[in-house]
Amino acid sequence: MRIQLLLMVFCALMLNSSFAPLPAKEKITIVIDPGHGGDDPGYLSSNKDHLPEKALNLLIAKKVGAYIEKYLTNVTVVYTRKDDSFPTLDERVAQANSMSCEYFVSIHCNANERKTVHGTESHVHALTSKKSVALAKQFENEFSGKAGRKSRGVKDGNDREHSLQVLKYTNMTSVLVECGFLTNDKEAIYLNTTNGQDILASAIFRGFRSHITTEHPHIQFIKTEKKAEEKKDVEEENSTSTEAYQIQLSSSKEPIDPTSEAFKKTGLKVTRTKLNTTSTYKYRYTVGPYKDKAAAKKDLEIVQKKGFKDAMIITVK
Repeated sequence: MRIQLLLMVFCALMLNSSFAPLPAKEKITIVIDPGHGGDDPGYLSSNKDHLPEKALNLLIAKKVGAYIEKYLTNVTVVYTRKDDSFPTLDERVAQANSMSCEYFVSIHCNANERKTVHGTESHVHALTSKKSVALAKQFENEFSGKAGRKSRGVKDGNDREHSLQVLKYTNMTSVLVECGFLTNDKEAIYLNTTNGQDILASAIFRGFRSHITTEHPHIQFIKTEKKAEEKKDVEEENSTSTEAYQIQLSSSKEPIDPTSEAFKKTGLKVTRTKLNTTSTYKYRYTVGPYKDKAAAKKDLEIVQKKGFKDAMIITVK
């Protein structure tokens, strides 16, 4: 009887320890992989003055990482390369797997025999990889939305008719992003501009931010303002500058009624302004003006909670 009792106690302890919930992670890690590098230039534009794919991949990848580090907290950014080196595909996969990271995003540019083909693509290993597909869709939504690019959608091994090593063998949510076609003259020019690289990187950042805030609701990702920034705000508010402040909610290619339901939900008066610009986004929607930044910041919190996550404070004369 005593032996049976001891066995029962032992089994109970083992069961309790086996099924005890693991503590939730307080941080996540993303490995950003700039494709190619070193002796492998990747694809090339027909314009000899243009950068090779390997250089563009690195520029865009670093911009994505910089956006994450500037605007998010509790996210560790790791690169497979930070210079013109060439880690093998095995090394890139091994690095990500050894870190037990949550995300792997590989940055590339594309090519096609037909020079008319253009647009972005986000690749996953298989459409059954639900988390990878969800992240890829966020990227493509951002490309076709605010970034104003043509999205060619989410692709998997069946579309490519082959697998990609960095997607097949990584043990986490993994997406390979194709930022555009270097074989399309117009898109090659865009990819070789700082503005184009910034827009693409910010779209990838926004897609990543949207995904992780949904996937990890228990983690605080949005940075709280630092004391130095608060001091600067006070100095700005107490200055005798003639500048005023507005909140920019969004911009659009075609005019949108500022009294539409989307804007009405803010509970604030929205003004539409047509911009004198060569950009495809010719209309800006704002709230304000405000005499001081403190007042603008209060309403900024309101409109962000109402769905305008990319709203920001701008200055006007």
